[in-house]
Amino acid sequence: MLKTLTVWNFALLEHVEIEFGNGLNILTGETGAGKSILIDALGAVLGARLSSEAIRTGCDWLRVEAIFDIANESELHELLSEEAIDDENDDLIITRQITTKGRSAILVNGCHVTLAILKKIGEYLVDIHGQHENLALLKTENQFALLDGSDEAIQEIKNNYAIDYSETQEIRKLLESKKNAAQNSMERIDMLKWQEQEIENAKLQKGEDIELEEKIRKLSNSEKISENIGKAYDLFEGTDETDGILSMTAQAKNHIEAMSRYDKSLDESIPMIENAICELKEAFYNIRDYQETLDFDEGMLDNLQGRMETIDRLKKKYGNTLDEVLSYHDKIKEEIASFENYDNDIEQIEEKLDKKQKETEKEAEKLSAARHDAAKRLENEIGKQIVALGMPDARIAFSLEDVPLTSNGKDSLTILFTANVGEEARPLSKVASGGELSRIALAIKTVAASDGSMAGSMVFDEIDTGIGGRTAQMVAERIVSVSQYKQVLCITHLPQIASMADCHFYLSKVSDGGKTSTNVSRLSGEERAREIARMASGADATEAALLNANEMIDNAEAKKKELRGLAG
Repeated sequence: MLKTLTVWNFALLEHVEIEFGNGLNILTGETGAGKSILIDALGAVLGARLSSEAIRTGCDWLRVEAIFDIANESELHELLSEEAIDDENDDLIITRQITTKGRSAILVNGCHVTLAILKKIGEYLVDIHGQHENLALLKTENQFALLDGSDEAIQEIKNNYAIDYSETQEIRKLLESKKNAAQNSMERIDMLKWQEQEIENAKLQKGEDIELEEKIRKLSNSEKISENIGKAYDLFEGTDETDGILSMTAQAKNHIEAMSRYDKSLDESIPMIENAICELKEAFYNIRDYQETLDFDEGMLDNLQGRMETIDRLKKKYGNTLDEVLSYHDKIKEEIASFENYDNDIEQIEEKLDKKQKETEKEAEKLSAARHDAAKRLENEIGKQIVALGMPDARIAFSLEDVPLTSNGKDSLTILFTANVGEEARPLSKVASGGELSRIALAIKTVAASDGSMAGSMVFDEIDTGIGGRTAQMVAERIVSVSQYKQVLCITHLPQIASMADCHFYLSKVSDGGKTSTNVSRLSGEERAREIARMASGADATEAALLNANEMIDNAEAKKKELRGLAG
């Protein structure tokens, strides 16, 4: 329920704060006083489009703040919990602000949220009904929403159907893709098999390219290797003219051992030299063995380079590295296998599609049966409300016809209507006048409000357009019926509706210092009677007009007690 609405610098609304009550809240005032602007401001905190053009002339920003009581909104509490928005005290404070520079902010209980989240929250809070919504009733998707939303069982079946239908479509797409691929597969298979054979003929080994690079580098530098290994060997072994490292180290050891007979100072060096001799011998043996294995064959280098060229060519075609080439080869084999299994795959997919199609059709039948039941119930309930709205001979019907399966089931839906006896019911869009459409919409809202499927608050923006007299009284009584279940905000120009108010707000324009603004005041007693008298007579209230207004208020109070007593 909407508790308060506060507006700053929104068009004519310089600073307005309204505390709404339970039941029926009526807003009246002269044309152009700002009633619709107030509803636009409310729409802004529910996620409607908000432009900086709405900022009051001479101001840099506008702000709208609404406080809602959400104690009984369990689904909304779940949504707020998902978005990590605190709502422990059952109050929801929504603030929306925009500046002339286009900067905007949306806060819900102090948390910044996106416009998309605000719209989701707004759906649980207020349902705003105006002339646009009357026309929206003519759209097929909205007619389905009305029918399907009237029964929770339909929603459950519809969800199950949507899953089956989506899976059916996915299988159908897969089958189509497989068939198309199979038709174009022969040329692709030939190419893949050629690539597979080219790679297999190369007989590649993992890491082979790295080993080849090392061998090629060694053979390409054979002369330098031979020269350096020979010099190293001579230094260790010695030549005819000079002693080698091993011989000189052994001689050094002998000299120190001879010296130790006279001075023991270097005795500790002897084991170190012995260890060095052992290490040097080990190194020398490695050098000798390596030198003996040296066999530089020019033909071998040519072979290795040719092999490396083969690998490089395959890398350019199938991957940057040898591992990537081998991986590509594996993928080729898998793809060829998948092509060769197409017939079997297609047969399996067709069987799967047939099974899922039957399951989907079964769910579609359930959905259609539930819709037919709901349609009969809605025809009866809405029909009663239409009669109560001054159309005793009117008849409404929900026509469901079989069509090929779509995402919405196997049904097409048309709402049929006739206002007169003996006339064939025809599509609502072709036969309902603006006034009739408005009353039909109100009848639907009345039914929806009583079954708890609507938001906690409802706004009727000049739903009384084009009606008067006895019909106006009937519309007023239906709105009172709605207010038994929901908080209602209603903009009206009709005294019959205004007299039914539980809370009556009057909007007026005032000019001061060259600027115009809207004031909002709550009426009671004589003020309220004067406003209803003005609405009824269109002029200043005379004594007779005031007597008539008070009588209307008294009669309205009695009628409200009667209606709400029956509802209770």
